This record gives sequence, C-alpha cells and structure tokens, in this order.
Amino acid sequence: MTSTETLLPSWRPGPTRDALIGFLDAAESIPRARRVAAFDNDGTLWCEKPTYVQLDFFEDALRFAAAADPSIGLSPEYAAVLAGDRAALGEIGLERVALALGQLFAGKEPDEFTALARDFMARARHRTLGVPFARTVYQPMVELLDELRRREFSIFIVTGGGTEFVRAVSEGLYGVPPEAVVGTLIDYDFVRRDDGSPTLHRTDRIHGVANEGTAKVGNIQTQLGRHPNLAAGNSGGDREMLEWARASAEPSLALLIDHDDDEREFRYTSTAETFTETEPITSVAERLDWTVVSMRRDWSTVFPTDPIDPTVLD
Repeated sequence: MTSTETLLPSWRPGPTRDALIGFLDAAESIPRARRVAAFDNDGTLWCEKPTYVQLDFFEDALRFAAAADPSIGLSPEYAAVLAGDRAALGEIGLERVALALGQLFAGKEPDEFTALARDFMARARHRTLGVPFARTVYQPMVELLDELRRREFSIFIVTGGGTEFVRAVSEGLYGVPPEAVVGTLIDYDFVRRDDGSPTLHRTDRIHGVANEGTAKVGNIQTQLGRHPNLAAGNSGGDREMLEWARASAEPSLALLIDHDDDEREFRYTSTAETFTETEPITSVAERLDWTVVSMRRDWSTVFPTDPIDPTVLD
C-alpha cells in the first residue's frame, strides 16, 4: 500500500484530502466488483471555461464549413456562434445551439467523427490559457483516477457532453475506455454503402434527452447497471448523481469541485445547462454534507506541468 504521504501529491493537506484518503481506506471493505466511481467531465476533469471544449470543436468545424459556403452562417444559431455573441447564445440556449451544430456532422461514420475530434484536439489550443486542450485536464483529478484504478475501482465518465466526442479522447486523457463513457447520445442510421456493406451514419437527432440531472442517474443504471460509491461533479446538473452515490449502503463519497481560483483557472459557480436550479449547487453541497474541493485551497497545482505526449489521443 502506498504511504499516506505520497498519495495524491497535488492535493494539499487539509480536511478535503483527509476525506478522500478516509474514503479510499474505507473502500477497502467494499467487494472489488462493487467498487464504482462516476465522474462528470466538463468542469470536473478538465476546464470548461470560457467555453466547453466540445463547443470549440463544433465552432472550429463551423468556421471551416462557412469558409466553403458563407450561406451556412445565416442561421441564428450559426451566426451567434461565428460572432461570439454571448447574449444571443444565451437567449437561443445551449441545447438548441448544440443541436444545430450537430447537423455539421450528420452523415459521418463513427470512425470518421472520432478522427475529426482527435485531429481537433491535436492542433487546437484553449482560447484563453493558450495551451493544448490536453493540458487543461486537472492534475489532482488525474491523480485521483489513478489511485482509484490502483485500488481496483471501475471508473466511468458520466457527462452532459456528447458521448462520441468524449469517447474519442477519454482513454488517452484519463485512461477510461470508450465503453465506460455515458453522455448525451446521438441517434445513428443504419445504411448500406454502394457495395452493399453496412455502416452507421450520425444524425442530428438526440437519442432520449440531454444527460443532465436525473437523466444521469437513469443512464448510469440503464447503460452501466452499477451503483457508484463515489461521484464527482461541479454543477447542478450533477446533483442527482452525487446524491445517488451517497445513497450507497457501503462507504461513499460525493465530491463537488468549487471553481474559486481566478488566478490559476476561473472563479464561478457552475450551473446546469438544460434546466433552472432552485438552489446553488455549493449550498446543496453544504446542506447535504458533501466534500467540497476548493481549487484555490486544496490543489497545489491545477494543470499538468509535464509536456504532453503528442500521441496521447492516437
């Protein structure tokens, strides 16, 4: 067993680190088959400000498409994205904008979409931090993933983002295989190529509903069939998932990331995208006695400092 002093090196000593180590030790009593951890992605495993990484990916594709056919940019959704008009984007709503942007990839085969996502991740940079997106993962959370994996936890990513986009990068960034990603699903059409061989084409239709709020818990059950002992999130869209983890009859932990470090990252209170919350998630966490991670206080470093292997997403 690794000594306590060497566990989670980017987590500063204090109550939050103590709670994590206390859970890890208590989890030794859980049968290995029932050691399950569920993590939100945006704002929990990597930076989500000033815009979601997947939205940057869609915007990148839109700019290429508009350069080839300027008429594409005439729709309200596309015009707002191309202009960076935050007020218009807020009025239209992220869900409607995402659906419109999803049309850019309608007809793509799964492998083709994965290649496009990985190409974007290999060349694009965060718009304010100026680093490759692979450098915007949270180093302390990667350490937590590694420690959970060492203790034989099954780790899943349960995200409001598009399933296929996150699957394209999850193994390279987090060591989480594609089949362990639960996100917002897009429908596929079964089609035959000219030679009669079968394939799948992406559509612009969401399968079910956006994976936020109660949908996360329902999809954990229907797609994974596992009850998490640990859940980590950062917004009101993760509330029910964290509550569900704490409802486990075995040792459990609900971990909320509080973005309170405007020097190294951003300062804001995360909110759900597809519904209105009645209570700030930080207030919910205090009332329900969750473990709240202060980026400013609890993390000695936020982002990885080592060079990123350019083949990490291959």
